[in-house]
Amino acid sequence: MGGKTESKPASTIFFNQAEAERPKTVNSRFWLVSLAVVAAIAAGLWTIERRAPKAAPVVPAVPVSAIQAKQGNFDIYLSQLGTVTPLTTVTVRSKVAGQILKINFKEGQTVQANQSLFEIDPRPYQAQLVQYEGQLARDKATLDNARITLQRYRVLFQQGVIANQDLDNQQALYHQALGAIENDQGLIDAVKVNLTYCEVLSPLTGRIGLRLVDSGNYVQPTDNLVVVTQLQPISVIFSVPEDNIQKIMKEMSGSDPVPVQVWNRDFSSQLASGFLLTFDNEVDQSTGTVKLRAQFANDNFELFPNQFVNAKLLLSTLHDTVLVPTAGVQRTQQGSYVYVVMPNKTVARRTVTVAATQGDVTAIGSGVQAGDIVVTDGLDKLQPGNPVAVRMEKNTQTTSVENGSSTNVSE
Repeated sequence: MGGKTESKPASTIFFNQAEAERPKTVNSRFWLVSLAVVAAIAAGLWTIERRAPKAAPVVPAVPVSAIQAKQGNFDIYLSQLGTVTPLTTVTVRSKVAGQILKINFKEGQTVQANQSLFEIDPRPYQAQLVQYEGQLARDKATLDNARITLQRYRVLFQQGVIANQDLDNQQALYHQALGAIENDQGLIDAVKVNLTYCEVLSPLTGRIGLRLVDSGNYVQPTDNLVVVTQLQPISVIFSVPEDNIQKIMKEMSGSDPVPVQVWNRDFSSQLASGFLLTFDNEVDQSTGTVKLRAQFANDNFELFPNQFVNAKLLLSTLHDTVLVPTAGVQRTQQGSYVYVVMPNKTVARRTVTVAATQGDVTAIGSGVQAGDIVVTDGLDKLQPGNPVAVRMEKNTQTTSVENGSSTNVSE
């Protein structure tokens, strides 16, 4: 009884084994269906993306600075280094010997023409004047006596009382007395001139320098006393290449004077405005240049003798030309071009002809019109057709300088 084992029917065993294997079969089918659905969806999306039109890539706007091209007059200057040179400089010298009694000026002051500068002791010359005047009076008396005697001898000669030789001798004495009178008069005039030289006068209106002698010194003729320099007007001497002489001569032949400006060394300030006065009569063969002299009123003493300045001579003027900043003009071996901002905020490349360039202003002959927006900064990132974000600059600069040259723009 205890060793019996119950045996199950075969149908029961098969049923239990099928029940055990059913979940594995269901799971496999589920994953296969899911994969098929995902593959179908992916294939559909790929087909839709392939058939749909592709959108153009978005190009970001390039930030640039730009300015509006203007129309105006373009003044072309020739600039050279020059030296302020007085029109007149006089070294005042003593013309007589004597002791300086008084100095009638202060060093560095502006003196007028014929103003008294020094007083030299006149007493030796006054004594000479008295001496020569006394000698003249004596010789006049001798002349009167010789004239009376000559008249008497003429009567006696006509009467046959004296010989012809006696008459000739008396006539010679008379002419000798006349000569003595003239000699005395010359001595008196010379002393009077020396007396006037005892007061040393300024030969011109100008600035007086440091005195070279002091009061109480004894001076000799030709001794230097002081230097007087004319400052108003004053001139600037500068040299230009000989190739420009013909053009300058043509400008000078006109009715209007040729304008000349003077600037300081670094072109940061204009000192004075004047006109071309004249030029030298020969070319310096060692430099190939010709010296020019320009004159300036120097009302406020902006210019000082021997000062180094930059002189700018107006050579010509381009009228009603298109003006753009030089920074906006690009140059290649094929020519020059600029980038112009179009109404749709893209840029176009324009080939231009440059009429003249000085400093940061360029005159355009063709390719750009007044009013066009020209790019001045950010050019290295541009290509034709690029969209741009424009920052407009103010066109307020009217004067530019480059290597000593300048351009004035007037509308």
